[in-house]
This record gives sequence, structure tokens and C-alpha cells, in this order.
Amino acid sequence: MEFISQLLALEPTTKVLGKESIVPFAILLVVILVVPIIFERLRLPGMVGLLIAGVILGPHGWNLINSNSTMMKLLSEIGLVYLMFVAGLEIDINQFRHTTNRSLGFGSFSFGVPLVVGIFVGRIFGFDWNASIFIGSLFASHTLLAYPIINRLGVVNNEAVTVTVGATVFTDISALLLLAVCIAVHTGQLNHANLIILLGWLTIYATVVLVGFDWVGKEFFKRSGEDEGNQFLFVLLAVFLAAVGAQLIGIEKIVGAFLAGLAVNETLGEGPVKEKVVFVGNALFIPIFFVNLGLLVNLAVLTRNTNAVQLTLFIVAGLIISKFIAALIAKLIYHYNWQEAVTMWSLSIPQVGATLAATLVGYRTGVLSETLLTSIIILMLVTSTLGPLITSRVAVGLSLNSSLTKIQPAVQPVYPSMGSGSDRTKIVVPIHNPQTQQYLIEMAALLAKQSNGKIIPLAIATATAHMDAPQLEVSLQRSERLLAKANALSRVLSVDSDPLLRIDDGFAPGISRAAREQKASLIVMGWGKRTGLRAKLFGNVIDSVLWSSHCPVAVTRLVESPNKVQRILVPIENLMSPTLQPIHFAQILAEANQAQVTVLNICERRTSSSKIAARRSQLALLVSKLAPSNPPDIQIIAHENVTQAILQAARLYDLVVLPFIRSSTIPGGLVISDVTTQLARQLSCSIVMLGEPQRGQPVVVPSGVVSTTVIV
Repeated sequence: MEFISQLLALEPTTKVLGKESIVPFAILLVVILVVPIIFERLRLPGMVGLLIAGVILGPHGWNLINSNSTMMKLLSEIGLVYLMFVAGLEIDINQFRHTTNRSLGFGSFSFGVPLVVGIFVGRIFGFDWNASIFIGSLFASHTLLAYPIINRLGVVNNEAVTVTVGATVFTDISALLLLAVCIAVHTGQLNHANLIILLGWLTIYATVVLVGFDWVGKEFFKRSGEDEGNQFLFVLLAVFLAAVGAQLIGIEKIVGAFLAGLAVNETLGEGPVKEKVVFVGNALFIPIFFVNLGLLVNLAVLTRNTNAVQLTLFIVAGLIISKFIAALIAKLIYHYNWQEAVTMWSLSIPQVGATLAATLVGYRTGVLSETLLTSIIILMLVTSTLGPLITSRVAVGLSLNSSLTKIQPAVQPVYPSMGSGSDRTKIVVPIHNPQTQQYLIEMAALLAKQSNGKIIPLAIATATAHMDAPQLEVSLQRSERLLAKANALSRVLSVDSDPLLRIDDGFAPGISRAAREQKASLIVMGWGKRTGLRAKLFGNVIDSVLWSSHCPVAVTRLVESPNKVQRILVPIENLMSPTLQPIHFAQILAEANQAQVTVLNICERRTSSSKIAARRSQLALLVSKLAPSNPPDIQIIAHENVTQAILQAARLYDLVVLPFIRSSTIPGGLVISDVTTQLARQLSCSIVMLGEPQRGQPVVVPSGVVSTTVIV
């Protein structure tokens, strides 16, 4: 009885959860892990699920998480800063430079028209001029939420797309500056004198961040060498220093975070440190920001107030119509066709990164009411779903109309000298695992024979502080045994071999440096699975080699000898040159084994038969240029799920050759799942993943391996 009375005296569950800060954090982690997966299965953005979860778990729902708790305030504040930093970091400065005039032009249309419409909507519903201008500034920016779709379809080089991407620089910066002015006006700190002072400080601050941080970052990265940990910490320090500096001069920290992203943009490039920085934000802090934003939403406001419903409808309709008008103006001035104009419109519709960050700041400072906050959240939900949906339907036509002319110059074969000496093709084969060593050597031997080249078996002994350390001696002896076995196997396979033993700080830098020193044309590596948190956060050896290598890297998972391969499948998602390289790679293997290659292209289930026929003829033309003597078979399947379609087709094949595609991120969004990664987990046959160099330089890869000049 005493036990039962104690149970009855227990506090309600919500009170217990409110007192234990670790419990809400555990709930947050479950939400961040599970909810995006569920919503992406429903073909909805994961961030939509996080917002809805926040509404359900917040004070206007089950009241399990308190948005005013110290933990939530801190984590969501970091997420807010991180969101704007990633938005600046993901902007493609090079594309903006290539289409500066037109990007500024479309940026002006996409900023000016929605700004005017937003002000008009605000005035209609009785808001003062400052709040109305603030609403207009929220309309003016946009988030490239559908960029991964554009990238998958292979139309990123279409001028209309690059102009839209470049316009993001103008719209985001202008919207954030307008935000700073509106906040200053609302707090009563802005008069003519203060405005001049604020603009002066803002100019000095922006110069220090954009120029100073860029210079300091490049110097630090130059001196820190391969120390990715310190580089990672430097980037985080730059972000929060910029945020603090912004607050010191009287502007919002999100402006500083965005400028910091622009400042370190070129310093980081498309390297491993950038991937780690974005990963940390997308995996933890940015999702928490979206959940916290959901905690503030009160949907009951809409049910109690008819005027609030009308305001929401006007905001959603005003944004969509104003963005369409901006795209229409660009079409008329720059003579784009309707598909390009609608694609520009769909890309500029989503309001996620800068819009949500500015909305939260406006709500906290009192510029926006609770009703407006709810309306803007609904605007985000509608546009983040509608924009990518339209893009996926319309941009398919762009790939058929414009890809062919862009690909042909990039896939002309280049046949270097095939004589002896330094001109011969060299294939580096890092060996570490005796169980996979034989198949790796066999694969490299097949490729080397086709190009009259040689293989370089490479063993890395990791360095220690003292060169006479016992552990180094053990490592050297093991490496020598592996190299002796590789050399013997090479003689059996009748291929020239030049074994190389190297002492280096780590496996990845040792492989990349040795390949560069030997002027290798290709690196053939064994498969390495991601295990543990460190591998997921900081990557494994394969990740590092792919990021740093000067030449293509073939990552293999071979379940049988490459000499037994008779049927090779090459799935391609789009028809652009970087993803066409696996076709030629597979063709070389097929010629060595008298095998058959099948090129598989997956298109949307609703694709018409005429478009499928056009795609087939286009692909046949490209394949005939890559393999004129023995072109592979071509299959085009209309399917709603790319991964499932490839898995079903791969059951009849011995080997699948895939392009190694890095997981993509979107400004202010979450990590997009990668088809290549899913296939690698589920395929039971042998796999070769072909990774291209990450540098933006022309790379000539060897005849007999992938004989094309690739611009990446």
C-alpha cells in the first residue's frame, strides 16, 4: 500500500520532463533522427517534419519541450548562427562571377518585385511602414532548396540556372541589410546621424570580415597543413567572432554569420573541412533551430482570427506571384524560353534559410507579431514543398534541350603517348588488407594491360616520432611482405610492376602524395566501410584520398575475380560529362574480358514516350563517341525510385560501376541522401565507384582508363 501511495504521489510526467533538462534533449535527438527520415519517405522536406514536430511538442501542443529553457535558447541560437553561416558558405561565388551582370539583373528583379508586393500586403492589413518593409524583405530573399534536383538532372550549367544561383548572393545580402535597418528603426536607435554612423561601421565591419577573414583563413590553412581538426576549429571561431562583431556595431548576428560564410567560402573550397563544418550544423544545430521555431508557432491564432487566415493567404499568394513576375521580366529581357523562366521561378520560390532566420529575429525584437510568425512559417512550408516539386517537373526538359551542346566538347577522347618510360600509364594500388590484395592487383593489371602501362603497388608505413621505434620496424616488415606478394602476383599476371614502400604521417596523405610524385593516372583502392562516429564525422581513408587526389580514384568492392566479370551495369542519373566517365571505365574492363556493358538511365515515371525516345537517341550519340568500336547496350527505365530501379536491374550483372557522388547539402537545409551510398549498401555484386578529382582544373586521364578530358 505504501508503494502504491508513493506512485500516486508522483508528479505529472510533463512536470518531471520540465525539470530534467537531459530528457528534452533526448527527445530532441529522437526527433532529429526519426522525423526527417519519415518525411523524406513521404517526399516532403525533412525540415517540414521538424517544424511540425516542434508544434506538436511545444507549449501549444504536448508541452514536452520548453522553448524558454536555457538549453533550447543556447542550441537554437547556435543553430540560427550556423544556418546563416551555411547559407553564405554554400553560395557559389564562381558562378556569380561568370554571370555577374545577369545575376545582378535577375537578383534585382527577384528582390525588388517581391519587396514591393510584401510592403503592399503589409499596408493592406494595417501594419506600419517599418513592419511592412520588414515583410517585404522576407519576400525578397530565396533559398536554393531544389539545387540537388538540378544537379541530379545535369542542368547546373544551363545559363538560367547559373543566373538564379548567382542572384542568391544579391538577394540574401540585400535582404539582410534591410533587416538590420528595420530592426534599428524599431528599437528607436535610427536617426539621420545614427544612420550615417551605422552605415560607416557596417562598411568597415563588412570589409574586415570579407577581406580580413579571407586573408587570415588562407594564411592559417597554409600553415596548418593537413591538420583538419585545427582548421575546423578556426572556421567555427571565425563564425562566432563575426556574429559577436556584428552585435558590437549594433546589427543582427545573422548578418555577421552570413558574411563569415562568404568570407571563408573560397578558403574552404570543396574540401573535407567544409564537409565537416556543414555536417556538424546539418546533423545537430540547424535541425534544433527548426524544432525551436516550431515551438513558437501557435496554429490556434489562425482558427480564432479570420483576418489571420486572410493575411496568410495574401502572403503565400503574394510571394508566389511576385517571384513569377520577376522570372517573367528576366525571360523578356534575357530572351529565355518558358522552361528556363519557370525553372528560375521554381528555384526562387522556397523561403527557408535567410527568411526563417530573419523571421525569428523580427519576432524576438517585436517587429513581427505572433500572427505574422505563424503566417511566415506556413509560407515556408508551402514554398519549400511547391518549389522543388515544380523544379523536378520542369527541369527535365532543360536537360533534353541544352545538355547535348554542353557535353560534346567535354567528352572528346584524348590519347596520350603509350610508349615506355615516364609516358606510360601508371596505376597506383594501395595495399593494406591481404584478403583483398589479389583482386585489387588483378583489377589494376586489366586496366594497365589495355593501356600498355604498369602498376605501382603501394604500402604505407605510418611514421612515428623516432625512426628506430619498434612499432615502425614492425610496420615496415609487414609492408615489405605485402609488396613482395604483390610483385609476385604481377609477374603471374604478366604486367609490369614497380612496388613502392613509403613512410608517411597517415595512409590517406601518403597515398595522395605518392600518386602525385609518381605522376599516376589512376588510383585503385579497396572498399572501406564507415564505422564509428569518428569515421562519420571526420571521414575515412577513402574520403580523404578522394578529396585530395590529383587523379581519378576507383574504389572497389570485389566479390569475385575481375577476370570473371562478363556483364557490367553502368547506371547514370544525368547526361553531363562527370557522370559519363564510368561508361568509358566499364568499356575498358569489358574489352579486357570480352564482356558486355549496359548503360542504364532512370527517368521520372511520368516521362512521356517521346521524351524517353529523345533521351535514348541523345544517350546513344554520347555513348557512340565514348566507345565507337563496341558501343554498350542502352536501357531507359521510367521509375519513381532510382535506387530500387537500379537494384532490380543489377540482379543480372556481375559488376556495377557508379560515379562516386558526394552527399549534397542545401543552404539552410539538411543533408540530402545520396543514391550512390544507398546502392553501395544494398548491392550484392561487385562494385566500382569512380571518383573524379575535386579540384576545378582540367584533368587529363589516361588512354585505356578513362580517356576523356574532364572539367570538374
